[in-house]
Amino acid sequence: MNILAIDPGYDKLGFAVFDVQKKQLLCSGLIKTKRSTTTAQRLLTVYNGLCDVLRDHSISSIVVENLFFFKNQKTIVNVSKVIGVIELIAGQNAIEVALLTPLQIKQAITGYGQADKKSVQKMIELELKETFNHKEDDEVDAIACGYAFCLQQRFNKATR
Repeated sequence: MNILAIDPGYDKLGFAVFDVQKKQLLCSGLIKTKRSTTTAQRLLTVYNGLCDVLRDHSISSIVVENLFFFKNQKTIVNVSKVIGVIELIAGQNAIEVALLTPLQIKQAITGYGQADKKSVQKMIELELKETFNHKEDDEVDAIACGYAFCLQQRFNKATR
């Protein structure tokens, strides 16, 4: 079972594909939009990029880092539109969508819901035996979201 984890963003959307059973990162990346284009064009870029990822991998679930809060009202509106695109793609492909809050992600990975980004990154680097220093925050956040989902699925199986 492969999952697509997403850190939703309007300028940059981070994504990661995981094999849940193996807790293995298959690929990750960024979908970047151009500030010089219209909102519709930027959302189309996100749509096409995510469709490409779905076409290249057999995805059974999508997990999205849920919006917590934003100081910038304009940012939250645009990120909400991106989440709408994600849900549209999920609906078109009959794929389940799960949401994880930043607190749930940090708790699953480090055992502490208030951990900082560096601690989360260090833990996933240790667990996945990879370094992510060359990756941007949005991509690392998507990797963390996907890894947390894998850990939760493993825990849910163990408690059944």
